[in-house]
Amino acid sequence: MKTFFMLICLFLLTTGYAQTKYQTLQDIPYHKSSDTYTLERCKLDIYYPENTNGFATVVWFHGGGLSSGNKFIPEQLKNCGLAVVSVNYRLLPKATLQDCIDDAAAAVAWTFNEIEKYGGDAKKIFVSGHSAGGYLTSMIGLDKKWLNTYQIDADAICGLIPFSGHAISHFAYRQSKGMKDTQPSIDEFAPLYYVRADAPPLIIVSGDRELEMLGRYEENAYFWRMMKVDGHQQTYIYELDGYDHGAMADPAFHILKNHIKQILNEIK
Repeated sequence: MKTFFMLICLFLLTTGYAQTKYQTLQDIPYHKSSDTYTLERCKLDIYYPENTNGFATVVWFHGGGLSSGNKFIPEQLKNCGLAVVSVNYRLLPKATLQDCIDDAAAAVAWTFNEIEKYGGDAKKIFVSGHSAGGYLTSMIGLDKKWLNTYQIDADAICGLIPFSGHAISHFAYRQSKGMKDTQPSIDEFAPLYYVRADAPPLIIVSGDRELEMLGRYEENAYFWRMMKVDGHQQTYIYELDGYDHGAMADPAFHILKNHIKQILNEIK
């Protein structure tokens, strides 16, 4: 009898999962331009649960030092009730740093304006990315001017979850200024420059400080501290012991999903 009951429960569970199908639409343009390179790069994919309403969405920016990489739907975000908007953006040196950040803002604005057409909730949009994608996440979430260009308030973002992103000015930008990798900079292109108490929830995830890229954990720890000092109530930091810059992304998705659940429960 006990075995039969367990089999029934398993059947019901698997039947429930089977009822949720996911659709993927690819290469949707999100930036209006006649420029060939902009038209080539400024496209996104959307992965979302069909026949479902009110779901949350993660806008995901790939890494690659702002000079390489392509959009993809992270396996860790599939089949868990979330939509994913995965974004290609213009890359250095064909584009400028400002172009990269502007593209990130334009993609997030597209998500706010379009996600409800697919069944999502525009009040449940999270932004995340790894490395360069984490940097873009923090820049458009902290410096409100980028999204203001598209008539979107950055504070409408439900949560910012950068994975191993720069908090100081990006190394590619510093290199273009002739600065050494060991020379930090906090200027208008540094998320740390825009520390503010009224920002969206900020969940900072870093790899092991001894295995990460140069100073990456320490700059993020300072970022976390300054947000707390400024009065931000929902800033968290995680250091993933034993994980280097690339490997940290896999366990970081577990942290992302847990915080999304927590935030969504708080806004119900």
